[in-house]
Amino acid sequence: MSSSHVGRIELPNGRSFSRMVYGAMRLTQAQNPSVDHTLACIEACLAQGITTFDHADIYGGYQCEALFGKALKARPSLKDSIEIVSKTDIMLFSDSWPDTRVKHYDTSPQHVTASVDKSLSLLGVDVMDLLLIHRPDPLMDAQALGICLDGLIESGKLRGVGVSNFMPWDVDLLQSCMKYKLQTNQIELSLLQTAPFVNGQLSHAQQHRMPIMSWSPLGGGRLHSEAKSPGTAAARLAPRLAELAEAAGTDASAVALAWLMHHPVKVMPVMGSVDVSRIQKFADAEKVPMDRQTWFELYELANGCEVP
Repeated sequence: MSSSHVGRIELPNGRSFSRMVYGAMRLTQAQNPSVDHTLACIEACLAQGITTFDHADIYGGYQCEALFGKALKARPSLKDSIEIVSKTDIMLFSDSWPDTRVKHYDTSPQHVTASVDKSLSLLGVDVMDLLLIHRPDPLMDAQALGICLDGLIESGKLRGVGVSNFMPWDVDLLQSCMKYKLQTNQIELSLLQTAPFVNGQLSHAQQHRMPIMSWSPLGGGRLHSEAKSPGTAAARLAPRLAELAEAAGTDASAVALAWLMHHPVKVMPVMGSVDVSRIQKFADAEKVPMDRQTWFELYELANGCEVP
């Protein structure tokens, strides 16, 4: 178990999330996807101050929310100790939505409202701390969606709303049609996905004082799986990550997370392991020292060249 404890990040609405977030995407892929195992994952997070849990309606083939809800039903007191995030708008082939005949996005007020109600029911909670629109919808009626999301907040079903995988112009469009401020943009961001540092996503978030949630903060595992593959960013990074990890008494994952968390936009890495022994080490990132030159050293290794 990590001896470290993660801090808190304040959202624009004044509420706060844990500095790191547990991603529930793989809960049903565990060797033993049971209520007991789910509770063990939750408890390992809480022991380190990780109180925010990231879901989506589609995770686990629409099954992860239900499994998490069963865990909360078995231990109702946990509801007062955690924050729940979920997402909507991606439509997959599923018995959950039997009319779906092609993968698509649906940000219609009717679907978003029905999806929120279904997620609340499966999770067994009365209110969700944050709902994210999972992907930008080319057919999004921003005014209709904005009115819908404002209404879901005012009805008490949601405490806040954010987005995921949005570019700055997508964020601005939706925000222009809402009374309530968007709370976060969850994007792919890691040493193996550095585009948001220069494509405007992080600059826009910082401009609007909006913390970022980063999915696949370890490159979907490639930071380790490609560490011995010549010519890859992971291979260029591996020796220096190992040196920094040894100096901090931790591992390369903790260094990679510390690198993300050093950015002033306030990045919240979303970690999705179902291995309890790995979960217990998430907070080790808090004890890794990171300065400006070390940050740039890793950034340049990731990109394969010096900054201009």
